[in-house]
Amino acid sequence: MLKKDISSHVIKRLPRYYRFLGELSNAGIKRISSAELSRRMGLTASQIRQDLNCFGGFGQQGYGYNTDILREEIGNILGIDKPKKAILIGLGNLGRAVALHLNFEDKGFNLIGLFDSKESLVGTVIRNTPVRSTNSLDDFCRENKPEAAILCIPKTAVPEIAEHLIKLGVKGFLNFSHYDLALKFDGIVVENVHFGDNLMTLSYNIKNMDK
Repeated sequence: MLKKDISSHVIKRLPRYYRFLGELSNAGIKRISSAELSRRMGLTASQIRQDLNCFGGFGQQGYGYNTDILREEIGNILGIDKPKKAILIGLGNLGRAVALHLNFEDKGFNLIGLFDSKESLVGTVIRNTPVRSTNSLDDFCRENKPEAAILCIPKTAVPEIAEHLIKLGVKGFLNFSHYDLALKFDGIVVENVHFGDNLMTLSYNIKNMDK
């Protein structure tokens, strides 16, 4: 199966497999069956086997899966084994929280630069990294060639800065604004994070849980 033919739903489940397998490994569980993994994850064993078979399958009949090996293989599929350079723009409350608490290194990225347009923030240090002025983005990107950008900036500022970053070689965005980047730029990888949408989905599910 070609990578482009793999469902986005399968891809979105891979990080969850990776996380659960890490928890199993930390608990000293070195082998697990698809049936037991399905029970823990709330999926069907058939779904797990189908998902993993998209990448060749990793289990042995009568043995199940080696948790360490399977986690490593999924990490390789996700590209975690080859960290990509990332920058973060916008060091307000949200951006600061993301910079401090998201473990980029374990998720396939090295956070190499922090940027903000406020002069009062420029020169402060977060995560042992100095905050630079957005005016220095061009030189920094040309020198360091980041592949990804995390945007924690106002919605109105996103289109212009995203277009500029794409011209500087950025290939993907983790976008915390409410601007849907994927609608404007073709051929760019975008993960839009909408906390408001998540809350409304939660509201719907609570409302309808007893129906």
